Amino acid sequence: MSATAPAPPVTSAQRTAHQWTATFALLALAALAWAGVIAYALDMGNGPGTMGMSLRAFIPMWGGMMAAMMLPAVAPVAMLYSRTIRTNRAVRVSLFVAGYLVVWTVAGAPAYYLLRVVDHLAEGSDTALRNIAVVTLLATGAYQLSPFKARCLRHCRSPLAQLLHYGNMKGPLRDLKVAVHHAGYCLGCCWALMAVFVAFGVMNVWVMIGLAAIVSAEKVLRSGELIGRVAGVVFVALAALVLLSPSVADALIPAMDSTANPMMPMG
Repeated sequence: MSATAPAPPVTSAQRTAHQWTATFALLALAALAWAGVIAYALDMGNGPGTMGMSLRAFIPMWGGMMAAMMLPAVAPVAMLYSRTIRTNRAVRVSLFVAGYLVVWTVAGAPAYYLLRVVDHLAEGSDTALRNIAVVTLLATGAYQLSPFKARCLRHCRSPLAQLLHYGNMKGPLRDLKVAVHHAGYCLGCCWALMAVFVAFGVMNVWVMIGLAAIVSAEKVLRSGELIGRVAGVVFVALAALVLLSPSVADALIPAMDSTANPMMPMG
């Protein structure tokens, strides 16, 4: 019996086609996630803190938000990772993306308990909410300008060395390992941006869109590092405006007793 002939090598054109197919699939998933998140937000409205949600209700909602916001940013990394894979490319890239989203979904638990703290500190006081928003925006702005943010962002923008390292590993969990490793740097890069939901409400659709744009621009565009620093300055300026101008605070910060349309300003 003759030996089975080896599979023909994958050509450069085939590899490129696989990469673009994966990218379009991720962007399509992101679009579906955006549709679901916006529909949910329009139905639920926006408000401060947890808005009365339980952890069981919050985590799936947060996972959908992270899929909508982060899939466009991670698509180029998934495309790059696929170049280090020789076999079972579709399955392994899917495991990488799934592991990445699981990490971001699990991060919803500390986010939820932070919002529970907001519930406790505010206790029906819009003045307390304004103070919390000022502190949150200042902290976000400062972190955006910090060396630790710069280090994490550099990894997110140029992860090829780490992807190649994990690409040489063996075992069924290798793709999940690289996903967790990359997602850890991504959390280090973006956690302060997600804290902005504390100031403007977790179901504020405009904030979701703005943060998603910042995250993608930081990681994909050539001037991404500069964009991140500019965003930090903008957050510090917003903190000053919220502190000094009651009208700005009323326009941006959800009131304790409001469940208005999240596409509209709160006040």
